[in-house]
Amino acid sequence: MKDYKKLIEEAQQFIRYDKDKANKIAYLTFDRPDAQNAMTAGMRQLYGDLLHRANTDDDVKVLVIRGEGEHFGSGGDLPEQADMLSESDEDVDLRWEIGIDDPGVKYPPKKSYRFLHTLTDHYAKARGGCRSLQEFKKISIVEVKGYCYGWHFYQAGDADLVVSSDEALFGHPAFRYVGWGPRMWTWIEMMGLRKFEEMLFTGRPFSAQEMNECGFLNSVVPLEDLAKETEKYAMACARTRPTDTVQAQKTFIEMYKQYRGEYMGSVMTGWLESMLPLMQNDRNDDVQLGDNVFGEGLNNIVKNNDMNYPPEWRLSRSGRKKP
Repeated sequence: MKDYKKLIEEAQQFIRYDKDKANKIAYLTFDRPDAQNAMTAGMRQLYGDLLHRANTDDDVKVLVIRGEGEHFGSGGDLPEQADMLSESDEDVDLRWEIGIDDPGVKYPPKKSYRFLHTLTDHYAKARGGCRSLQEFKKISIVEVKGYCYGWHFYQAGDADLVVSSDEALFGHPAFRYVGWGPRMWTWIEMMGLRKFEEMLFTGRPFSAQEMNECGFLNSVVPLEDLAKETEKYAMACARTRPTDTVQAQKTFIEMYKQYRGEYMGSVMTGWLESMLPLMQNDRNDDVQLGDNVFGEGLNNIVKNNDMNYPPEWRLSRSGRKKP
């Protein structure tokens, strides 16, 4: 089994956390640009822990979340999950994914319903590092550029404010390779049912302009103006009502979200995700995450499959430039 504590230690090099105490603004930066800021299990756990600390820290009123390099982020680190997605009947120990390093705890066997659902249900909890912003009682601002895919798309949906560059792309590759994503309820609420159904069923990414039109974004600016625009929002939020008022406001908003079923949506999608092994392909050449995809190379499969779609519907920016 992988060493959970070592994963957290390794993740510290990929997430920067800084505070401007004078203005009570914290900056959390994903710093893994060579991998398009893809999130490992250790990074997700560390992210959840940093949000937990910032939630209590009286030096923090506003949290800005952003990515180093060209992209906000391309989602989870899928090769790390190859064993989990394998069609082999051989048992796989996933305790490291859910933050357990106790050798006395036995992970459920591969053929059981509990094998996958234990993990997907964990993703529905704040401590799993997937929906941590939903319980965050300070003001959260996500700064988006380049790819905002998968796990990073969750954060954009859960944040209080989203500032985006005009060249950004939003979506989830899992819509094409699995058929769902863990935060679908929230995306429906934020985007509206009709537009989300288009994203879900076609698997195509949406542009910043499209996301702005359906009310998902607060501001869209040219890439060169993005940092300045984010700072404008952060400073305005830092200078309004006191942190006590913000916490009261956020509690009110959280109650509204629960009335709308936010957490129920997370739990239901965790249940849906656990059904993945039961899904049967229509054709032999259907692409579904599993041994064949990782065996042939995930990047190659994604690029080849991308070419089956119109250029403007492709996930990769390089693929969108090809005929």
